[in-house]
Amino acid sequence: MSGHNASEFQVLCSPGRLFLQPLWDSLRAREALLQSPFFPAAFSICTYLGCCLPFVLLDVLCPWAPALRRYKIHPDFAPSARQLLPCLAQTLYQHAAFVFPVTLLHWARGPAPMPAEAPELLELVRHAACCLLLFDAEFFAWHVLHHRVPWLYRTFHKVHHQNAASFALATQYMSVWELFSLGFFHLLNVTLLQCHPLTALLFHVLNIWLSVEDHSGYDFPWSTHRLVPFGCYGGVEHHDLHHSQFNCNFAPYFTHWDKLLGTFRPAR
Repeated sequence: MSGHNASEFQVLCSPGRLFLQPLWDSLRAREALLQSPFFPAAFSICTYLGCCLPFVLLDVLCPWAPALRRYKIHPDFAPSARQLLPCLAQTLYQHAAFVFPVTLLHWARGPAPMPAEAPELLELVRHAACCLLLFDAEFFAWHVLHHRVPWLYRTFHKVHHQNAASFALATQYMSVWELFSLGFFHLLNVTLLQCHPLTALLFHVLNIWLSVEDHSGYDFPWSTHRLVPFGCYGGVEHHDLHHSQFNCNFAPYFTHWDKLLGTFRPAR
């Protein structure tokens, strides 16, 4: 059997890969777009704004739909235009002035070849979960350091704490250093695990969604922390305690690091 036929046979005999192959083929058909120097920054900002938009609309509807307030962790708070617009402007500015030039430099090195085969479904889930757990540990260490060292807090992390009550568009209201630190952790994990490009895209979307959800100010019955058993995932109230008390709940998503190192404080 020739190498080409063997490869096709392997794809057909792999249900997990067969499940994802049509999706990957459709993405590969747009390879010129995916390899464009504009794609990483555009994908990042579009994903972020797309995740924020539902919560922004809920904040707009809240005054006319009192039933929504039962899901708000601060029922009497609604972000004003004077809070929303600076957050949006800073995010757009940072992506244009800093994220895009970095992706342009990376593109100048030459595009990486895109594999013909999709990843196994279980491989995709396993790698995405590992990336998320690694990111949670890395950001926990970074976060504790930037709260415990006053100079680091004042210089880099204080920006993110300017809004005491969280809202979706405040998720990426942060210094350039913090934005690049998070981006570095993201790329490091994808590289260490040698993730398929499709897995890297999924992890990016998942990471942004979870981060926005934690800052959204809404706690719904279907929120992620209610879907993960045994209190392993903190959620929006867990992260809100960090913003109000500063000395607890440093991990962005999961609770095990805070519990192990004595910085965990349960939400009400």
